[in-house]
Amino acid sequence: MIKGIGELLFLAVGALAGAFLRYKVVESPIVFGALPIDVLTVNIIGSFVLGLFSVLSLIWNLDTKYSLLIAIGFCGSLTTMSSFALETTNLMDNKEFYAVALNILLNVGLSLGAIYAGRIIASTIALQVGR
Repeated sequence: MIKGIGELLFLAVGALAGAFLRYKVVESPIVFGALPIDVLTVNIIGSFVLGLFSVLSLIWNLDTKYSLLIAIGFCGSLTTMSSFALETTNLMDNKEFYAVALNILLNVGLSLGAIYAGRIIASTIALQVGR
């Protein structure tokens, strides 16, 4: 539960930044064959940022207000499950079943991969800085 106006401000600023970046990335649809790439792009970027943040916030012992800013606000507004679901459904409606499977595999697989990549990079940076 959000306890104060400061926390609400952190959440709002993160959400506004994430939503604006998502809007800028998806305002001009990018399609590769039948596969929509713009939503895939924001999902990968958001997952990567969340992976970095999940490690760095623990290492740096960040206050939970930064989770409101980055994890919930920014990444939550940047990534988009609903658009992914809509695009996948539209591909099914158009009987683009290969693109449906590829869209699901890429969005889920690459988002998971981006989380792991972000965690690995953050851990590596933390180890290098800690020397």
